[in-house]
Amino acid sequence: MSKQAVTTASIPPNRAERQVSAVSSDTIERTAFEVLHVGGPTLRFRYAGSTWLTDPTFDEPADYPGRVTLHKLIGPAVSPQEVGPVDVVLLSHDEHADNLDASGREFLTTVPTVLSTPGAATRIDGVRGLENWETVTVQGVQVTGVPALHGPEGCEPITGIVTGFVLRADGEPTVYVSGDNASVRVVERIAERIGRIDIAVLNVGAANIGLFGDADATLNARTALLAAQVLGDALIVPVHGEGWAHFSETLDHLSRVFGYAGRADQLRIPPLGRVSGI
Repeated sequence: MSKQAVTTASIPPNRAERQVSAVSSDTIERTAFEVLHVGGPTLRFRYAGSTWLTDPTFDEPADYPGRVTLHKLIGPAVSPQEVGPVDVVLLSHDEHADNLDASGREFLTTVPTVLSTPGAATRIDGVRGLENWETVTVQGVQVTGVPALHGPEGCEPITGIVTGFVLRADGEPTVYVSGDNASVRVVERIAERIGRIDIAVLNVGAANIGLFGDADATLNARTALLAAQVLGDALIVPVHGEGWAHFSETLDHLSRVFGYAGRADQLRIPPLGRVSGI
């Protein structure tokens, strides 16, 4: 895997806000945010002149045995070739096939920069791990690793460590990519620490693998709405909401819940396989 220059800044918690003040989005108007939803958690987007991709999944429908067998129901809307060259992959975690499958692992070898968890960096050659609140600069963009909780409190021994990301750059909206996070409190902590967020890519679908009773492993419609309220007027881009058997809610349900709460205009569901602007 070839490597781009990545400038590292390990930032103590009480200094993170000052470190990124130069790229605060308080006075930045939203600009066009071009996205292409491949399917599941995989979203290509253009940001600050570069091409970014979240959690690469390009396999056709399949079963993935493990502690819990995962069943993929829908293949990618576009192929890796149609996605084209990618500058940076934001990989929330590498241990679950619905976030990184066999084709996704192959795709990583074509990408100059892959950011993920410290654990992923020990398992996959060329991956740069980010601790919570650590910031690196890639392609002129400050990327901060932020917490994510893949289930209820104490779930990490079962579901593993997951990371989210916040992207900031001069003249660009501040973008939060949640990864597989189920905790509204985590979103509150990120909003308190980062400040204004303009666009939030949230993994939804109420993923439930049956290991935590009724507790979900990703945001459900109710908690996604609560997260949206925490984020103020940030545009919400939901992904990872359909296409796998362990998702217990649909995007239609999510849309209804936001509509009933008077927040329909805040929700921007990206169409599968078609470039759109947010």
